[in-house]
Amino acid sequence: MGDSMLVLNAGSSSVKFSTYRLAPAGALARNLRGELEGIGTRPHLRAADAEGRVVADAAYPVADVSTRAQAIQRLSDFLQGQQATGIHAVGHRVVHGGPQHAAPAEVTPGLLEELQALVPWAPLHQPACLDGIRAIAALDPGVRQVACFDTAFHQRMPELAQRFALPDSFYQQGVRRYGFHGLSYEYVASHLAEAAPRLAQGRVVVAHLGNGASMCALQAGHSVDTTMGFSVLDGLPMGTRCGAIDPGVLLYLLGPGGKSLKDVDQLLYYGAGLKGLSGVSSDMRDLLGSEAPLAHLAVDYFAYRVARELGALSAVLGGLDGLVFTAGIGEHAVAVRAAVVQRSAWLGLVLDEDANAHSAPRISTADSAVEVRVVPTDEELVIARHTVAVLGLG
Repeated sequence: MGDSMLVLNAGSSSVKFSTYRLAPAGALARNLRGELEGIGTRPHLRAADAEGRVVADAAYPVADVSTRAQAIQRLSDFLQGQQATGIHAVGHRVVHGGPQHAAPAEVTPGLLEELQALVPWAPLHQPACLDGIRAIAALDPGVRQVACFDTAFHQRMPELAQRFALPDSFYQQGVRRYGFHGLSYEYVASHLAEAAPRLAQGRVVVAHLGNGASMCALQAGHSVDTTMGFSVLDGLPMGTRCGAIDPGVLLYLLGPGGKSLKDVDQLLYYGAGLKGLSGVSSDMRDLLGSEAPLAHLAVDYFAYRVARELGALSAVLGGLDGLVFTAGIGEHAVAVRAAVVQRSAWLGLVLDEDANAHSAPRISTADSAVEVRVVPTDEELVIARHTVAVLGLG
């Protein structure tokens, strides 16, 4: 195999990537980490090495990077100039694995067909994931690839947490609550097992708060419930996605004289959430820095909904031992964390304001009944570990 592997996380307008070296005893050492963003609009490649030194900061003409396949070609060109050896395996984040995939799997033509059939279940994300796999195969047909599913971590949730109140035939067809952000939750669970083993064996809610946002109830490191359901639209409000909404609203919008299905799809995925509420931005940093009243409303609403879901997931767990914030907002938005903890004081959470201001690993006081932590997530490392395991490279 050699000693280098690539991890890809392909999105609608960007491709995030990391490269790893397989070190002695099966350990993984990251070489590079970066992103080619602005595909089709303002393509820009940024990358840094393991020490954080910038090794790429380059813009491309739109005509050269107008598709994900072209973006991956540019990445391939860049990596060939950086790597002493070639890439011998590639791991991918794939958003939806459907009901049949509870673990990562090596990519085969049959698997690609299965995942293509799931595109209607995750129309915003699944095509990007599959385009990444196909682009790599076109560049190097011999390279082995592994699909790592965001839904797999939640496959062991109790049936009661997976069901909708619909006839059983729908459940058998796959209409159920899958949950997402599983690779992030898997990383947090593994981190807690090392950093706080007693807490890891207890009742923990992880809040993955970013442009996409969800929460997960962990019991001894296993998912028992989560806020996202059949699709990535459910649960918390997000950057541009609505989160949970009364189905009656959708029937109203689609009713006589209402919107078209395409218009509603566009609203729910791109025109709702923080952007829709505020009318200012989908970016929490912009909202926290804005004086606009609706920007303040959007921030307050977001913290309110996180605290509301925390209470619900604590009920599922039968109590709460720990709360973990992760992802962009969770790791960096001091004011949002403070608002959530203050709203949740009834659960026994006590905020250490100085620790929170510095985004310390633990932001609760020593006498807090519930331990509150900040854990930077690392989905790429989880994908790399799975790639090693699936291909037997360790």
